[in-house]
Amino acid sequence: MRIVIERIGEGKVFINKNLYSEIKNGLLLFVGIYKGDTEEEIKWAANKILNLRIFEDEKGKLNLNVKDIKGEILVISNFTLCGDVLKGNRPSFDKSEEKGKAEEKFEIFFNELKKSGLKVSKGIFGEFMEVYHINKGPVTLIVDTKEKFKKEENK
Repeated sequence: MRIVIERIGEGKVFINKNLYSEIKNGLLLFVGIYKGDTEEEIKWAANKILNLRIFEDEKGKLNLNVKDIKGEILVISNFTLCGDVLKGNRPSFDKSEEKGKAEEKFEIFFNELKKSGLKVSKGIFGEFMEVYHINKGPVTLIVDTKEKFKKEENK
């Protein structure tokens, strides 16, 4: 999985020009599913994101996670995150998971986040969406399970 994490003040998703979901203070997650992503990787990524200390405490230090601030999470499927742009000028999506399997894995990820008890919203998998958000900081991070699990295999 490759996940782009943005700390946001608010986020909204429109589908066919209609508001579909929205959140306030919390995280916007763009989620790409690679071929072969495992349930272990999915659960690790959800846990990592829920525990990332990327919100300021009373001293202005990044010491709080989204659970600590009772933040909200907006999750958007985005197969293009797994695109390869190294050869030519047209991205290759050969590394992206097949749609049916990707949707199943996306739902596992979404449900893992929901176990936190926080408000977790999403767009519609595979739909064209317009995503609006206000990035706070800006704070933008990338979690890539292939990097994490590849490093563990080499130990």
